[in-house]
Amino acid sequence: MSKAVKIFWKVFFIGISAFILLLCLCNWGVFGEMPSIDDIQNPSASLSSQVYAQDGTLMGKYYLEDRVNVEYKDISKHVINALVATEDERFYDHSGIDLRSLLRAVKGLGRDGGASTITMQTAKNLFTDYKKNALIRMVQKFKEGIIAIKLEKNFTKDEIITLYLNTVPFGDNVYGIRNAAKTFFQKEPDRLNVEEAAVLVGMLKASYTYNPRVNPKKALDRRNTVLDQMVRNNFLTAEEATKLKTKPIELNYKKLDETAGLGPYFRMVLGEEMKKWCKEHKKSNGDNYDLYRDGLKLYTTINPKMQFYAEEAVAKHMNYMQQLLNKQDNIKKGTVWKGFENVIEAAAKNSDRWRNAKKDGMSETDIRKTFNVPTHMKIFAWNNNREKDTVMTPYDSIKYTRQMMQAGFMVMDPLSGEVRAWVGGIDFKTYKYDHVNYNTKRQVGSTMKPLLYSLAIDEAGFTPNTTVEDMQQSFGAYGMVPATSKSCTGASMPMVEALTYSRNCATAYIMKQLDGKGNNAAKRFVDFLKNKCALQTKIEPNPSIAIGACEISLYEMMQAYSMFPGRGFNVKPLFITRIEDKNGNILESFAPQRKEVISDVTAYSVIKMMQEVTARGTARRIWDYDVRGEIAGKTGTTNDNSDAWFMGYTPQLLGGVWVGCDDRFIRFNSEDYQGQGARAAMPIWAYFYSKVLKDPSLLGVDPKAQFVKPDVMQNDLNFDYINGTQPPVGPGDEDMGNGTSKDYLPTDIKPEDLAPESKLPADDKKNYPPADNKPKQEKPIMPPATKPNEAPKAVMPKKQGVQRK
Repeated sequence: MSKAVKIFWKVFFIGISAFILLLCLCNWGVFGEMPSIDDIQNPSASLSSQVYAQDGTLMGKYYLEDRVNVEYKDISKHVINALVATEDERFYDHSGIDLRSLLRAVKGLGRDGGASTITMQTAKNLFTDYKKNALIRMVQKFKEGIIAIKLEKNFTKDEIITLYLNTVPFGDNVYGIRNAAKTFFQKEPDRLNVEEAAVLVGMLKASYTYNPRVNPKKALDRRNTVLDQMVRNNFLTAEEATKLKTKPIELNYKKLDETAGLGPYFRMVLGEEMKKWCKEHKKSNGDNYDLYRDGLKLYTTINPKMQFYAEEAVAKHMNYMQQLLNKQDNIKKGTVWKGFENVIEAAAKNSDRWRNAKKDGMSETDIRKTFNVPTHMKIFAWNNNREKDTVMTPYDSIKYTRQMMQAGFMVMDPLSGEVRAWVGGIDFKTYKYDHVNYNTKRQVGSTMKPLLYSLAIDEAGFTPNTTVEDMQQSFGAYGMVPATSKSCTGASMPMVEALTYSRNCATAYIMKQLDGKGNNAAKRFVDFLKNKCALQTKIEPNPSIAIGACEISLYEMMQAYSMFPGRGFNVKPLFITRIEDKNGNILESFAPQRKEVISDVTAYSVIKMMQEVTARGTARRIWDYDVRGEIAGKTGTTNDNSDAWFMGYTPQLLGGVWVGCDDRFIRFNSEDYQGQGARAAMPIWAYFYSKVLKDPSLLGVDPKAQFVKPDVMQNDLNFDYINGTQPPVGPGDEDMGNGTSKDYLPTDIKPEDLAPESKLPADDKKNYPPADNKPKQEKPIMPPATKPNEAPKAVMPKKQGVQRK
């Protein structure tokens, strides 16, 4: 044997040995962790968690990679055929590695096609992270080949191809055949036709290059190439392929993201609650659940149609209200910002533009100059796209954005507490801050009065016909309530009349009668609000809370009001019914949490009084909006029109509305009726309910439903209006405001000791002026702030049944 031959065989055996050693080292995990047999037998990929509405409609997802698994039987045969024809012609003949493709790839150095089989690509999708480094990638190829062989030993061909199609990326952060079919064609994967399957399979070579949304011409050419491959592999005839090639790509693209779909504000709040839930619950392996990876299924109480009608009502009315505000002189001229320049400065420093300029080394002086330079930008606008292109200075864009009126609207079943609709603002894409949830507190104004009146009836022996005095009341060290007597008529009237026309002075009189010792009455009311109405906000026992000089969230007010249509039972808002894992196993379910807090006689008495509010009081314009049936409600307005409220309910639905600007100094002028609850907030409720009544598919809403009179009541309530049933008219009815809790401080308490529960963001606190946000006497209608950087939260309902006192 010649020396050359000896060297050849020596090199050959060394090479073979090195190759075997390399394979062994890869298998042993020397070059990176290899999956265990258990991992291979139970492969997993990051799955998006899905949010479902009451009827099973998919509302949205939480994900890092938008992926949802399907079974083999749920995938169109056209997808399978196109995939095999294009990606791995001998898929059903090899055992994970295709030697012919491997030799071809080695011979042509990859120019004539790659060597990866569908099984190897599945291994890559499941168990390796793609690296661009050539050496690392070569090692990964060896690992993928080893894993592919193991996959072939543990799974059938159908199972492998299903694993592949569930994990492969299709671009636009869409993973898996089901999401691809839903995103690009709005179809389930078993409904895809040949040409649609060819489009999706064609994207696998380069998901961006052949994305029909981005590059329609290249996507069409690639689709036709896939059709040719299907002809070559006898999945199509040449005639069929020729006919299909003449068709355009009929794309029906719609991708669910955080801003698309129903209830984006609701889904954000739900997401925050689910993050907390995941931290408190563990999987069988001891790890905490991951909202973005574990494919949880969240079943909510949201009614899709009601949610749509609620969002529609908010958009319709807030568009109109914004037009009215924009016509106001101080808004048009920009004088509303006089004295509040520091608010603009704080917003500018909190912007991405400022932070990026700071990172680039610009001085504050130079950065400020850039904020005065007209710039092309997109801003929110009341149009179909909710945005428009424009040119304005960054400083002007801050003013424009903050001058937009906001709204919060929530609807729920008053008996079960199930939330049917949740609208946290005017546009989630631009304004992420939610105005419904517990952390958003605003002064409630006259919507507090029904709660006080129910206490007076339930515990102090009052009836709707009890005579009260509409006179300013003294509360010792806390001073006079209201702070001004201008709204006081000095007349005697039944309590029902005081509520119908929202009389502040008569309400203060009722407060004082709860305890003749001054502040004890306020403490008694605070105790009622906390223990009976279930308000979680800390409320100071100032007598002025009787007329709403305190800040409470809309979410809490909804729960407090539930005791009226709930026949004395307070029910906690319930927005999720059950949580399932990716396999459909129930992890936790939730039931209504009800508690009897007042008698049904008290509840019915307040209902009848609040029906007077809508019949002839401050909310009587509600009937102009094409609604019918039994409706009870209460408007609320704070001084200077900073906050407008309406709380309304029927026997079957309870809804609450808040309207205002995040900066409380941006508001309608004090003398303008448009800023009152009856005009700024109530129409949203009415628009919504009108649409609900006209929808025959909403079987649970009956306009003929009536509030049930308690059996112990022999006769229905009759009211004696001492001063007549027509609303007072004229300048004497107008009120100049009646103060906040700070106007009623005893001499031994410092203002800083009674700071409001709502606090501004830490960065902005020093830049905001004190809010002059006083409850206002509701005017009978004549005939025709904030914390934008905080993560909103809500309260997850507990698993328990009815409680009774």
